[in-house]
Amino acid sequence: MAKLVRPCEHLTTAMSGRRAIRATVTAAGATNDLTALPRALLRALSAAVLNAAAKLALALLVAAVGAAMAQNEGPLPPPPKFEVKRIPAVPHPGPPPIPAETIIQKFAANEDTEKKIYDGWDYVQDVRIEELSNLSSTQGGNFEVIGESYKRPDGTRMWRVLRPIQSTLKFTSFTMDDVQTIVSQPIFFLTNGQIQYYDFLYAGQTQLDQLAPYVFQVKPKQLTPKRSFFQGVIYVDNVDLAVVETYGKFVSEFYENNSKLPFDMYDIYYQNLQGHLWFPTYVSSDAYLTQKDGSQLHLRLVVKSSDFKPSGQAPGAAGGSQSAAPSGSQAPASSNSQGASAEAPATK
Repeated sequence: MAKLVRPCEHLTTAMSGRRAIRATVTAAGATNDLTALPRALLRALSAAVLNAAAKLALALLVAAVGAAMAQNEGPLPPPPKFEVKRIPAVPHPGPPPIPAETIIQKFAANEDTEKKIYDGWDYVQDVRIEELSNLSSTQGGNFEVIGESYKRPDGTRMWRVLRPIQSTLKFTSFTMDDVQTIVSQPIFFLTNGQIQYYDFLYAGQTQLDQLAPYVFQVKPKQLTPKRSFFQGVIYVDNVDLAVVETYGKFVSEFYENNSKLPFDMYDIYYQNLQGHLWFPTYVSSDAYLTQKDGSQLHLRLVVKSSDFKPSGQAPGAAGGSQSAAPSGSQAPASSNSQGASAEAPATK
């Protein structure tokens, strides 16, 4: 309960002040010192006013505290409810405009057609690795080699060097064997003969440049030690029902990365080169290596394919002038350069 200030308390304070004044006047008169009267009177008045003000302030403070305590009596109100929105591990976008099974069958059929045409082409590939960042003051370097993927009359797919390795790498090193591993990565891995080994989960529709592709999460049903499977995300064009981009890695029963390369996740972009068919023309991958000083070295791999032509033309007809390397990207030759006569099978 709040303590109320009674009016009599103020009256008592005022009366005490008056008594002090009277006592002061009496004392002054008793000493016959009339000049001391004003000063004594002033001191008495000041003391009385300060005493009254202090008591009044204390009374108001007690009243305010009491009122606050009175308002807080009773049960406390419950705390506000906070709604936590969790992102589901499994997407629930709702059904696609056409059945997901139809989309899968359509893009798998297109993969069959695209693979057949792609296998009948020769093309130039520019393989480039860049050291993009390092906490040390030394600037990173580049690695580049340009070659041609072509098919022999017996049907064997080969890869020959058109421009030797040129490297200015400062923190890493790569060889022609690494290049062969890079250019031998699977490309068409979701044909009609392959989709039976995968589970597909429709994850919605997104915007990809000017396209609005369907998105599927892809995961192998069962891993085996002798074969690599794709695991990741694919983007299927909503008009042509063809794969236009894939992002993921290749895994087996015991390894997630069967090669010794630092690159794991690959982003493969497709280009519409013929009718409603799309073909892989650009592959990129990023890797981060921890250096001895604790800094992170960022590596970027880019493989560009271009200058497509039907197989059977004169080997090497594309020549160095038809290189897929971007303008100004040539690095100066170094001691790591290898001759242009290197040639090895390239399996897809």
